[in-house]
Amino acid sequence: MSGGAIGLVMFGAMLLLMAIRVPIAAAMFIPGAIGYWAMTNDLALLNTLKGSAVARLTVYDLSVIPLFLLMGQFATQGGLSRALFKAAAAFVGHIRGGLGMAAIMSAAAFGAVCGSSVATSATITQVAYPEMKAHGYHGRLSTAALATGGTLGILIPPSVPLVVYAILTEQNIAKLFAAAMLPGIVAMLGYIVVIAIYCRVRPDLATPSEPVPWPQRFRTLLGVWPIVLIFLVVFGGIYGGVFSPTEGAAVGAIGTFVAGVAQRELNLQGIKRSFYGTAETSAMVFMIFLGADMMNAALALTQMPARLAEWVSHLQVAPLVIVGSVLLFYVLLGCVMDELSMLLLTIPVIFPAIMGLELWGLSPEMKAIWFGILVLMTVGIGLIAPPVGLNVYVVNGIARDVSMNETYKGVLAFLVSDFLRTAVLLFFPGLALWLVGVLYS
Repeated sequence: MSGGAIGLVMFGAMLLLMAIRVPIAAAMFIPGAIGYWAMTNDLALLNTLKGSAVARLTVYDLSVIPLFLLMGQFATQGGLSRALFKAAAAFVGHIRGGLGMAAIMSAAAFGAVCGSSVATSATITQVAYPEMKAHGYHGRLSTAALATGGTLGILIPPSVPLVVYAILTEQNIAKLFAAAMLPGIVAMLGYIVVIAIYCRVRPDLATPSEPVPWPQRFRTLLGVWPIVLIFLVVFGGIYGGVFSPTEGAAVGAIGTFVAGVAQRELNLQGIKRSFYGTAETSAMVFMIFLGADMMNAALALTQMPARLAEWVSHLQVAPLVIVGSVLLFYVLLGCVMDELSMLLLTIPVIFPAIMGLELWGLSPEMKAIWFGILVLMTVGIGLIAPPVGLNVYVVNGIARDVSMNETYKGVLAFLVSDFLRTAVLLFFPGLALWLVGVLYS
């Protein structure tokens, strides 16, 4: 059997294993190991297994992942999400759909100290959904806004998937964070506009709250100053050259810990849950790393990445058509896979092909950064798109009185915003690269 045929069989076996609910790490590792053995021999496979885990787990740059996860856990257990939603609701809750807008804004702010879409969705839903329900918001609008707002957890830095992309493509993490900042803010504003239009068309879905007196509004801002300070210290330090992204993650974790303790929200049980949650999520991430490494090592032996890059470079179509097709592929793949698995499996194969294209006259580094933000936004679409939008499952697991079908109906309007924003970034790379140029010119 040829290498290409073995590669296709491995990929098909992986999809089959995922379809029967085998954990994603094993679904990648098993076909990869068998394929590697089929193309080499027993000793070669054992030698690879001996060194791959050590090689992956001793990468210093990967330590940024558990540190950012710990930062998010401390923020969650420290009650920072509650203060964020309370402040946002005080300022915009009296507008029709205002509590939905407040959920979006608090998700964006919480994402700036969390880095995880699922954690952002779960945390903000626990805080915001009871308030929205009490004020007569329809379940369709409430759960759709909360699931969509959760995607801002990976769009607005820090972002664990963006860190993974940076490591896989050997790009500067700080520059990728800078590139994601403006698209993340545009995403937040786009979701707020969607809610405003939604509530104008269907005013029965949301009831305005009573206006909050201005003195009380300003008092709610006192509860969010720790998040603002942490964000400024972490990212100011990174872009000011005071410390690296990994050191910044450590500073952020310490900052959220101190803030949670100072506000008497983070107790001993919360600290334990933070470390347990970080350990569990980190273990899952690194197991996916090992599974993807095995699959990608086998695919490299089949020479599929090199053949794909060569084939793409000789296609007689516009480069943007190729990029658009890749993004559509990510949307479809997002219907059956989580974001980290998608990146770890596909970037080593697709990235060389994209780098071989001439796109807007961009330098290799700027092209890699721009494509990374495009992929990140497309991965975000997969988190809420049917049939397996992970954020939708998380939100509906908390808001059990709303059917998943209702949530997906509400999500469709937000998906329109996502597709429009992705199209704008595809044709106007400056949306992502402008801030990089300002900070690193």
